[in-house]
Amino acid sequence: MEKRPRHRPTRKYPEASRQIFVSEVSHCVHCGSELAVRTNWHMRKTIQTMKGPLFLAGRAKVCTNEKCSHPGTRYYASQVLLLSMPSSTYGLDVLAYIGWRHEHEQRQFVEIQRELNKKGIAINERNVGKLYRQYLALLGATSKAIRKRLDVIVEKHGGLVLGVDALQPEGHGSLLYVLYEILSGTVVSAIQVEAPSEKELAAWLRAYEKYPVLANITDGEERIIAALRAVWPNAARQRCQEHFLGNLADEVLEQDTRLRKEMRVDLGGLPKITDLLNDSPLF
Repeated sequence: MEKRPRHRPTRKYPEASRQIFVSEVSHCVHCGSELAVRTNWHMRKTIQTMKGPLFLAGRAKVCTNEKCSHPGTRYYASQVLLLSMPSSTYGLDVLAYIGWRHEHEQRQFVEIQRELNKKGIAINERNVGKLYRQYLALLGATSKAIRKRLDVIVEKHGGLVLGVDALQPEGHGSLLYVLYEILSGTVVSAIQVEAPSEKELAAWLRAYEKYPVLANITDGEERIIAALRAVWPNAARQRCQEHFLGNLADEVLEQDTRLRKEMRVDLGGLPKITDLLNDSPLF
């Protein structure tokens, strides 16, 4: 009997909030030239988060200096990796919620599913288990596939460009710290802890100490900066520009979302331009 493909329901979220990211790297790590923003998206999707559906998109930057030792190098908008895994339609905060409830509060998958359903997240028990396994893989040792990708980047560029950031999932006081590589757009690892110290963060990062690091990018949290400095003291450091722009844009995005809703209501009853052209007399 021929195996039929698994049915995946199509979900649409017309009222989803929007979050657009541009690569946080401003200059090429090889030649120091200012990077140019690419016009097309390197990723875009809608994900379910604990705060509701979110349309997520990222735009990379590229080195256009022909004299650079690595011309054409792309620097991905890796902030998207703090919100969702590359192949997932759920937010990292959903993974963290599932992992924390199952690991620390001994909730069964079916219980977690019901909790998430009540919070407006469409998910079944099977996918709760799948996300829990992703959570364990994220917090565990780096897989062979990821190490292979990192080795390729080191061989090509002479080192990695690492970013570290943290999010606080809804429902408890723990923080999920995520380590990602910007040149390849790879989520490397994560750790979920409550109020970690500099030494705890450094101990987590030392698992990847063997990799040479060209530069690292953070949100400016002093504990993260100190931990990175302890593990890779010679790497260049940059504060993520996107956090500044994001803070400025939050209120604008809220106004933009409300305006789009009002325009949809006010203009939804108007006839289409093609209908008007068909009905207009010819001269």
